Amino acid sequence: MKDKKTQLKKVNWNDLAILLILVVLVVILAFIRPVFLTPNNLLNIMRQVSIVAILGIGMTYVLISAEIDLSVGSLVALSGVVVAMMLKSGVPMPISILAGILVSVGCGFLNGAIHTFAKIPSFIVTMGMMNIARGIVLVITNSYPITGLPDSFKTFGRGYLAFIPIPVVIMAVCYMFGHSVLKYTKFGRSIFAIGGNIEAAKLSGIQVARNKVLIHTISGLTAGIAGVVLASRLFSGQPSAGNGLELDAIAACVIGGTSTSGGKGRLWGTLLGAVIMGIITNGMNLLSISTNWQYVMQGVIIIIAVGLDRIKSND
Repeated sequence: MKDKKTQLKKVNWNDLAILLILVVLVVILAFIRPVFLTPNNLLNIMRQVSIVAILGIGMTYVLISAEIDLSVGSLVALSGVVVAMMLKSGVPMPISILAGILVSVGCGFLNGAIHTFAKIPSFIVTMGMMNIARGIVLVITNSYPITGLPDSFKTFGRGYLAFIPIPVVIMAVCYMFGHSVLKYTKFGRSIFAIGGNIEAAKLSGIQVARNKVLIHTISGLTAGIAGVVLASRLFSGQPSAGNGLELDAIAACVIGGTSTSGGKGRLWGTLLGAVIMGIITNGMNLLSISTNWQYVMQGVIIIIAVGLDRIKSND
């Protein structure tokens, strides 16, 4: 009985730790720079966070299954460029957006299929796809941004629903759907089983191969959605878009309590992890800290987050 109480306290502390970190950051930044708590700045943070947070949904699924996806940053660029090129060619917006997302979904499907059936580690497969997708983007754009898009496309990245930025609305819808699938469906439960013990999952009748392909396909889907939103916010198809976003997404997941060893994770934690990273970046901007040092800080955060995850996994 005593061991169970101790374990319960430990779990509760792990759940509360991320909230405490968030509160401490808000208090410190509000004290140093009162402008931090202005509505415009807070909405700006959420708009900036939305891209990483959407990517984090698919990445959470992948990490829980004890795999990794390094291609999502390049898929963001690919989907954004495809949308931009089709819009500039006069293709109707719904078809252009769907095409951009489907290209990313297809790449995610290939990641999962090659990893599962060719027995190549997901790290290698997705690293290869990262370079393939980025290379395709550079080739089809000749390394130049795609501009001259219809003004209506700005809505998805710069528009508002009442006073809430549209990217935040899209993020919220994606999280509600992603949470429901992860928590309330047989597929969601199978993700935890696969990441926790793949052999036991196979013996229990779970279609591991099919589910792994689907998990990577979902990661491609969220990358495609994020790519469309980012292209809309930039109002162009940028070949350099998405650089480093795969690391930001992984960091958000790990900060939020998702284990890189698989079998454990929560989407609400990923969302808070993305918000924490967004607050840190915004705070450094308000403090006029050089972008170069911001990269250093992001790297430190990733190392610390993964290190703490490994320590907790060994407890």
